[in-house]
Amino acid sequence: MSSLVFKLFLFVSLFQISISARKLAQDEPNQFQSLKYHKGALLSGKISINLFWYGKFKPAQRAIISDFITSLSHSSSDQPSVATWWKTTEKYYKLAAGDKTPSPSLSLTLKSQILDETYSLGKSLTDRDIRKLASKGDQYDAVNVVLTSADVAVTGFGMSRCGTHGHARGNAGKRGSKFAYIWVGNSETQCPGQCAWPFHAPVYGPQSPPLVAPNNDVGLDGMVINLASLLAGTATNPFGNGYYQGPQNAPLEAASACPGVYGKGAYPGYAGNLLVDATTGGSFNAYGANGRKFLLPALYDPTTSDCSTMV
Repeated sequence: MSSLVFKLFLFVSLFQISISARKLAQDEPNQFQSLKYHKGALLSGKISINLFWYGKFKPAQRAIISDFITSLSHSSSDQPSVATWWKTTEKYYKLAAGDKTPSPSLSLTLKSQILDETYSLGKSLTDRDIRKLASKGDQYDAVNVVLTSADVAVTGFGMSRCGTHGHARGNAGKRGSKFAYIWVGNSETQCPGQCAWPFHAPVYGPQSPPLVAPNNDVGLDGMVINLASLLAGTATNPFGNGYYQGPQNAPLEAASACPGVYGKGAYPGYAGNLLVDATTGGSFNAYGANGRKFLLPALYDPTTSDCSTMV
């Protein structure tokens, strides 16, 4: 991929990735550098995913996200599946382990869901507020995911990021000193052109007709894309010293290294060759649990130094 094309990908696809996304450094034209392993811990073992719903979400909307989390470990006869997409992250663990056998592994399961429909911290949140909300969940062997509704403003939301992942110090008395968390916002009304592409026309760059969202909800299907990207980054770079390229405070990670790529043949403004539901017309690239279909971002394959797509 040429430097110019990659810059275009980055420019029109900022809405697909967190604030951590930036241009991948290149020593030579058309050379896609590997993400460097910085020798830090990866997220491993049996990890619970706790969802913290901040604001108003319909039960049907919450089901989309919970079904996606369940799909990460769901064995499906329909392929390509969400679980197959997630297996790309296992390659990072094998490379990190080197000659060690067996290599560390990661198992994600949905555990608790907390509702805050009263907007306990108001409708305008800062990063500190996000960390405070994430701290309310179980912090041991867990990733706490804060999901904000369409009427909640978060610092930088839609301008420089659609979500983010990070880590914070755990509560006193808990095993371990830090835990990982994720925040993703619903961009249905605030910034769909930045954070819900390709289900909404992009604000900048090449224009093409928006795709039909596979679960008939532009905001939530966009949240799935961003949550998937951030989960991959959390697994392979949970504490800022795992796999990434570039500066530590603005790293390219497993999914953000492949902005705007969802299927083979992708180019700026075009998500790639995707599957289409014959009944709904929804575009997708992965089957999930409970009959769900999802559109998920390509993941950087550390063994081939390329963006891995399933369709």
